[in-house]
Amino acid sequence: MHKSQLKKYYFIDDFNPIHLKDLDKNIILIWRPKNISEDKKTIYKLADFCKKRRIELILSNNVKLALKLNLNGAYISAYNKDFRFNSFKFKKDFKLIGSAHNLTEVSIKKLQNVKEIFISPIFKNKKRSALGIHKARFFFEDKSYDKIALGGINNINIKLVLLSKFIGVAGINLFKKKGPK
Repeated sequence: MHKSQLKKYYFIDDFNPIHLKDLDKNIILIWRPKNISEDKKTIYKLADFCKKRRIELILSNNVKLALKLNLNGAYISAYNKDFRFNSFKFKKDFKLIGSAHNLTEVSIKKLQNVKEIFISPIFKNKKRSALGIHKARFFFEDKSYDKIALGGINNINIKLVLLSKFIGVAGINLFKKKGPK
């Protein structure tokens, strides 16, 4: 698999149009608002910005608002164990994605009907010790969901991700400067 074939997810906490306009058009943005009630104006601006530029936008931990705003999907964090959104009716191309740090959390994400799961952290980062490419192989035995590498990925170790069965990468710092193209 080539770098350009990997799906690329970029977690953002603030809306900076100057920074975002220079990003690769194939990057999928995941908006993680600190306080959804305070950030409603920002999410409307960001949604409009993304629609004009044909960038996919996914909202973190708020399926109902993502559906209301007609966004591309919703991201369910590893700490969100809620099943209420399983009752929502999704449009055809709405993505429900999530993250997991272990096999128990993967089981929860599968019960939440998540189709893509971010396996984290693959490489060492500041918050957690690395799971590693070799330990991640246990996640690949289950073919019912797509796997995205998250955590500690940089331009050097992304080559290991390319050699694995991950279909994409996700991060914050990976895309802050130039990131993989």
